[in-house]
Amino acid sequence: MAKFLFQVSYTKEGLEGLLKEGGTRRREAVEQLFASVGGSLETFYYAFGDNDLYMIVDLPDDEAATAASLTVGASGAGSIKTTVLMTPESIDDAVLRTVAFRPPGS
Repeated sequence: MAKFLFQVSYTKEGLEGLLKEGGTRRREAVEQLFASVGGSLETFYYAFGDNDLYMIVDLPDDEAATAASLTVGASGAGSIKTTVLMTPESIDDAVLRTVAFRPPGS
């Protein structure tokens, strides 16, 4: 499973829904969303600032993350930013790979 960070900013409609349902019911709905694409919600936090909601989620692949992001974005309830999270071990594997690259102008 891969880990993803989702950052959500509610629209007016999303905030109205949050006021109506409350935070725990929204978390339950989000748990169901990620379960429906084979994943699970690890952390779920509301916040002040540029984003209203931060979540770390385990998902089977990029396509599952894309499906969840598209569904949330298309709902009109908020905008969503998705970030792939990597372990230190993944970085160790990456630095061992040989990459062919020529910088511009070289």
